[in-house]
Amino acid sequence: MTDGQAPYKLAAIDLGSNSFHMIVAQIDAFGQVNVLDRLRESVRLGGGLDAKGNLGKAAQQRAVDCLRRFGERIRDFPSDNVAAVGTNTLRQSRNARDFLHLAEAALGHPIAVISGREEARLIYLGVAHSLARDQQGKRFVMDIGGGSTELIIGQGFEPLHLESLRMGCVSSSRAFFPDGKLGKACWDKAITAAQLELRPIKASYREIGWESATGASGTIRAVKKVIQQTGLAPYGITLEHMYKVRDMMIDAGHVDKLKLAGLSDERKPVFAGGLAVLIATFEALKIDRMYVSDGALREGLIYDRLERYQHDDIRDKTVRALQQRFQVNQAYAEAVQKTAHKLFNRCRDDWKLPGHLSQLLCWAADLHEVGLAISHSSYHKHGGYLLANADLPGFSTEEQRWLSVLVRTHRQKLSSKLFELLDAEHYQNALYLSVLLRLAVLLHRSHKEAAPRIERLKLGKNRMEVQFLDDVRGKKPLLLADLEREQAFLKAVKFELVF
Repeated sequence: MTDGQAPYKLAAIDLGSNSFHMIVAQIDAFGQVNVLDRLRESVRLGGGLDAKGNLGKAAQQRAVDCLRRFGERIRDFPSDNVAAVGTNTLRQSRNARDFLHLAEAALGHPIAVISGREEARLIYLGVAHSLARDQQGKRFVMDIGGGSTELIIGQGFEPLHLESLRMGCVSSSRAFFPDGKLGKACWDKAITAAQLELRPIKASYREIGWESATGASGTIRAVKKVIQQTGLAPYGITLEHMYKVRDMMIDAGHVDKLKLAGLSDERKPVFAGGLAVLIATFEALKIDRMYVSDGALREGLIYDRLERYQHDDIRDKTVRALQQRFQVNQAYAEAVQKTAHKLFNRCRDDWKLPGHLSQLLCWAADLHEVGLAISHSSYHKHGGYLLANADLPGFSTEEQRWLSVLVRTHRQKLSSKLFELLDAEHYQNALYLSVLLRLAVLLHRSHKEAAPRIERLKLGKNRMEVQFLDDVRGKKPLLLADLEREQAFLKAVKFELVF
């Protein structure tokens, strides 16, 4: 993380299904973002998925080689100054975790896989910051990636409606334009399939409406460039323009014979699928004209990270919104959170806990009672399920897993199987955090009294000895009973609690 002195640098890496992108930006003393460097490589990660949903070795190697080159540029950056995310292909891949270990080693920084709706939020943020600040009214923003398409309606810097659909330039091209064929029947099938994906949302989006439509990223930029350089229009994209480009491609009959001004050889194999998706969206949503933005996902990552530095973390807002939505007792949750944070600080060195886990523990404490809105019985199970499956703006998929596991294990019986949502290498730290949250909740069980004061903690691997300032055995029989019960629960995961 930056030490607070400007200027400083941030980097954003987008591991897309078609291409990998990286931008490096310098933040000046006034908080302005100045892009210093842009890197892009066509990796075709999405094309490496086999029939079983596994990433093949060749695609993994292309990705690792690219990330190693990216890593050379940002090797000396603190990891807090680097935001690297994986999108649709890594969301779908069955062996994504194995690949991420290789990818992170090559890049030299952590990589988070984000949900489709989180991707949409970040895209909107990047596009909104690239547009004129005085632009009024609602905006429609669209981004066609290799395996997914994000559709957002927002106003100012706030996204109001977010959707991520499973259609993209790589997936559509592979499915409907096999071996580079460009016949009319291929187009009809591709556009119809995209229309079916759009059907659930088209009525609501058209009803909401917007004043301007903006496209982002490679496919839509490529369409704009072809329209311009073939002389169809000097700027903007319309349905009429795209129909003419499509007809040119049908006349060519095959990718190998395709000669379109402005279309690179690298983009050719996936251009038809992307254009079909864009045509279907214009038809379904009745879009008149679309302009193209310089901002996209990676710019959104930069602005999102900048907001965290300015103490405006979207994740904190998400936690507060969840508390309100599920009527969590915020005063009680804050008391538990403060105790959990104090315990973390006292245990951090002995247990060698990474500092970033402190924030995850605090968020889990804030949300540990979220499941009560569903049922008082087994509410920790309901809370764990909610946090694993809800759309949580700002949180990566891995962060959601941590929150889910900690809330799921904060009370009642424990089993090592409950931690399987996380990588095996994180089990020990997850167990430690679970113990800290369980103890914080237990110490505040009355919901009214201040937590009993702890005089001393003596720690070992899978062992905690607690010495209270108060006479627990003589004066607090309920707390004593809770602690004895907790001893039995923790024995199931080979953790010893002594008091």
